[in-house]
Amino acid sequence: MKKTKIYLGLAVLAVASIILVAADHIDAPATTGTTADIADFYGFEPTVGSDNTVFVVDIQSSVLPELAYGEFDENVLVEINIDTDGDLVEDKVIQAIPRDGRMYFFGPVAPAQTGLNSEVLVDSPLGDVEISGNTAITETTTNGTKLFAGPRQDAFFFDFFQFNAVIGGMAPGGFKTAAEAENTFSGANTMSIVVEIPNSVIGNTTATNALGTPVYKTWVTTNVKQ
Repeated sequence: MKKTKIYLGLAVLAVASIILVAADHIDAPATTGTTADIADFYGFEPTVGSDNTVFVVDIQSSVLPELAYGEFDENVLVEINIDTDGDLVEDKVIQAIPRDGRMYFFGPVAPAQTGLNSEVLVDSPLGDVEISGNTAITETTTNGTKLFAGPRQDAFFFDFFQFNAVIGGMAPGGFKTAAEAENTFSGANTMSIVVEIPNSVIGNTTATNALGTPVYKTWVTTNVKQ
């Protein structure tokens, strides 16, 4: 099997099971503010009439609105890890990596190795899509998977300055109400990667939640080429 060079994992953000949402915006010092910084990871269960699961990965969050957004880094591999048996070890991965204005996707297949290091699984292409600008561009693959990559407004709402004032003891009144708070991320963007994929393509899962409902446990990593 052909593979590219090994990528070393830097940042990890998890969703316990599909339909839960993870929010981050502050990674470890090695990745905060870099092109490998994970902002948010969302997983959505199929809606009525659909058998598709949607994964959304936002990277490169901008703390201040005037810091707009960046570009996808061709040295950063984004990997959506999927646990199908409940042991918290990835059984399937979906990979995304940019090249020359397009985002290329691979998987979902078993990884070459589990853990923090990864190799691009070029023998298992899923599809590719032009990286969007102002106008959203999507592609639908032959197996019904929909793909998107490009800048989108940051969905995270947080009054960063009031938070720092509270933590620093400078805001005796505490946190503001939702109506009073100022969204620090208003006008800021993240670089988003979206995969809407049929569950039949992901495969069966034996993991269940407290109600006995089958679930995928999933997390995302960003990896930088060694």
